[in-house]
Amino acid sequence: MPDLSEIRREYLSARLKMDMLDNNPFIQFRKWLDDAIRAGVSDPTAMALATATPGGKPSSRMMLLKDIDDDGLTFFTSYESKKAIHINDNPFGALLFFWPDLERQVRMEGKIGKVTSQKSDEYYFSRPQGGKIGAWASPQSQRIPNREYLENLHEDYLKLFKTRSLERPSNWGGYKFFPSLFEFWQGRENRLHDRFEYTLKDRIWDIHRLAP
Repeated sequence: MPDLSEIRREYLSARLKMDMLDNNPFIQFRKWLDDAIRAGVSDPTAMALATATPGGKPSSRMMLLKDIDDDGLTFFTSYESKKAIHINDNPFGALLFFWPDLERQVRMEGKIGKVTSQKSDEYYFSRPQGGKIGAWASPQSQRIPNREYLENLHEDYLKLFKTRSLERPSNWGGYKFFPSLFEFWQGRENRLHDRFEYTLKDRIWDIHRLAP
């Protein structure tokens, strides 16, 4: 293994200034997400979701953003997964988007709640057939004996839904993340990165520059 302390990269001289930012962090986030999509970066909607137990023990995993509107970001998962158990007991979390090709990241903190059944249904039925069956077949976050067990479950559900109409499993659906904090980070040379934080106070977003 190489010496990890010697692995580093030098960032370019792209700049982020206060007057370049929109006053609304959702609009600013959409601009950066659009930039990432247009630039062809790999998995531009991938995000790290961090949750925690009531006692503060954290856990994180990669998710895919599936919708964004004027007050939150939506993702979908099993309601019996570890993340769902955390959210049920402690509805606060954090999100992180990282686009290394653009030397940018966006960090968010906020509260999480379930979306409506209608919204979960709409997204579920927009998925490819394999994804629909997969939501039934996977006992997400549960221990299973082997890969064959999972594949057999998948085959069983494929057979089942050949004879009956497919519907969304009741233990699967969406969550919405409501940010109360955004941080926009632009990599800069000499590790003097540009960082701007939006915090929500009385329904107004305050913007401040942070030291790198």
